[in-house]
Amino acid sequence: MEHKIHYVLRNNLSMPLPEMAGQFGLEQAKRANTFHTSFPEYSQTPLVDLRDLAGMLGVAGIYVKDESPRFGLNAFKVLGGSYCIGRYIAQRLGADISQMPYKELISRKVREKLGDITFITATDGNHGRGIAWTASKIGQRSVVLMPSGSSAERLENIRALGAEASITDLNYDDTVRLASAIAEEKGWVLVQDTSWPGYETLPLWIMQGYTSMGYEIVRQLEDIKPTHIFLQAGVGAMAGAMAGFFASYYGAGKRPRVIVVEPDRADCVYRTALAGDGRLHRVEGELQTIMAGLACGEPCTIGWSVLEKCADAFVSIPDNIAAKGMRMLANPLGNDKRIISGESGAAAFGLAMVTLMCQDMEDLKERLRLDSTSRILCISTEGDTDKENYRHIVWDGLYPSM
Repeated sequence: MEHKIHYVLRNNLSMPLPEMAGQFGLEQAKRANTFHTSFPEYSQTPLVDLRDLAGMLGVAGIYVKDESPRFGLNAFKVLGGSYCIGRYIAQRLGADISQMPYKELISRKVREKLGDITFITATDGNHGRGIAWTASKIGQRSVVLMPSGSSAERLENIRALGAEASITDLNYDDTVRLASAIAEEKGWVLVQDTSWPGYETLPLWIMQGYTSMGYEIVRQLEDIKPTHIFLQAGVGAMAGAMAGFFASYYGAGKRPRVIVVEPDRADCVYRTALAGDGRLHRVEGELQTIMAGLACGEPCTIGWSVLEKCADAFVSIPDNIAAKGMRMLANPLGNDKRIISGESGAAAFGLAMVTLMCQDMEDLKERLRLDSTSRILCISTEGDTDKENYRHIVWDGLYPSM
């Protein structure tokens, strides 16, 4: 099978780190992780060592961070939403986040000082579920808007956590604009995992929450250093946070190569890198892809400010590559552990695998310097958050959402 990808390479490996990368360094990651560990549901998610697969493909290692067990929500997004809400409440009280663990958040004292708060967000599913869960845990209200075509299962998962949730007739980016307008009109708090001029503080807190994953990963890897990190991007917030964390952790010239992966029908970060004109570039329309969590048409300003200097390749992929990643993780080789990874969760892993395995990807493989010394890290950001869709793809090879 021919893999119709497009990519842009950057010579960023030895570039000085951008100032923004320092916002996602080790100390910040520790702060975020300490906050998350204060929740009774916290446990470190697995870093799976796919040794047999690495041996077959002739590389030194393949590691996948499995975020499906995260807080029982089947995705990583709650790390950002919960930390952002914690930071917001701490700021309202004039406190530091270190003074706002879970037990303090749910205290009568905090409730009496702040009263009722409504948090509103736009989401394809995972981020909204994280906001709904956090608001429910601390006794506050949440409103979640979802773009046209969103999964009914994801909608019901959000409603089950007590949120007022609905599906709009708008695409993702227009749904974000709607949530922002409602927040301004009603005096609610917009907790959005993308940023634009004038709205950057809360998205920064969300991205810093994601670095909790990076902190866990480097502890789990111990003395193993990855040479390549494949990161999927929607708006680029998670990818930017992780690229910033690993660049800061290892340092300029020593950091792993970072490859950013997007669906070819919603590849706003790739198009921004391709243009190279200092402006952000949008993708218009319905953004139809099985990778629902990555179906975003406008890059996050903060995410791009890091990726522009800390990523080495931007790759636009068709749906079949994400589907292959899902099937490979669900059907492991030898003694490797099985991972249930959803459509967005498996996108970066899928690209890494076809690059190693397929003859028509030899040029990209060579340009990325993937060889017998390579140690590849991927993050499976979600499990089967739409179980029916997952079965159709993994069992039948069909893409029913298209």
